[in-house]
Parts: sequence; structure tokens; C-alpha cells
Amino acid sequence: MQNLFSRNRGRSISANEVRRLTPESVAERVADPNLALAIQSTVLAMRGQQAAIELLEREAWRQTKASPTWRALQTVSGIGRILGLTIVLETGPIERFGHVGHYASYCRCVGSQHVSNGKQKGQGNTKNGNKYLAWAYVEAANFAVRYNPQIKRYYQRKRAKTKAVVATKAVAHKLARACYHILREGRAFDVNRAFA
Repeated sequence: MQNLFSRNRGRSISANEVRRLTPESVAERVADPNLALAIQSTVLAMRGQQAAIELLEREAWRQTKASPTWRALQTVSGIGRILGLTIVLETGPIERFGHVGHYASYCRCVGSQHVSNGKQKGQGNTKNGNKYLAWAYVEAANFAVRYNPQIKRYYQRKRAKTKAVVATKAVAHKLARACYHILREGRAFDVNRAFA
């Protein structure tokens, strides 16, 4: 819709203005009836998709909020309601991961390399694993660094030696390992155990 407005009216429209549009207000703002019809149909499609998203979120929340694993994840720094839901639903049964390293690899929190006799022979499949868990743990790492002083110190130590992206990914890896144990054992997050 922003593209339609900018191409045909010579003025861009903000995302907040797009959210406030109704089919009636489009007809008032746009003189060309064909352009108005295109924008109105897009507004109606956007409203329908938003309603479907809200329905799915409510149902996922209803099914997951009573889960003891979701409640245990709420103790982790940086993980709130939505990230907790994402982690629980995307992980599935934790028993399918025999070792914490397998889970961290599935979450795309470890490097992918081929090493033979101490020499690097290439890189592996970096797209292997669950991209939604990778996103969730990086988001959790960003929040944890912002709001937990102990995790922030760990991040700053890593950041002094390497790039910010690598340091954030190191925090995400630590959080993924901690969440594996939380999901497996059901106990609360211990920042001293995870970031000692």
C-alpha cells in the first residue's frame, strides 16, 4: 500500500497511517476509483490476515500457557511470553535431543565446519536446523544483554575480542544450552550456572 500511495500520489504514507486506513477513508483520500479499489481490497485482506493471526496466537497461548516447561522458560533472562511460546512449540519433545550439543546445533547456535587432522576442510550446511529457534535465541540474547548485568558483562568480554554479532550469538548459544536443561529437568534458570 505504501508503494501504491508513493507511486500514484507522489507522497509516502507511514505504517501507522496504513494501519488506520479503512475502505471509506481510502475512497476519500484517493480520487482515482481503480486505485482506490486496489487499496481498499488490500486493506480488507490485511484486516482478514490480522484476525487470523490473532486467532492462531490465542489458540497457541491457550494450549501452551499451562505447560510447566513454558513456565520454567519464563525464568530465563530475555525470554518473555512470545519467545517462550516459540521455543516450546518449535522445540517439540526435548527427549528427541540426546545431548545439549545436538539441541544447540538444531537451534543454529554453533558453527558449522568440516575439520580433518586439525585443518579446516570447508564449511558445513549453515542453513541446517530450525531458523525460528535461531531467531528466538538471538532475540532473547539481545534482551538479556540489555536487562541482566551478569549477562551484559559476559557479552562485553566477548565483544572486546570479536564482532558484536559473534558476541550476541555466543550469548544466544549459552541461553540455548540453559533452556535445554530447563526443558529437560524443569527447574528454574540459574544465571550463575549458565554465565559463570
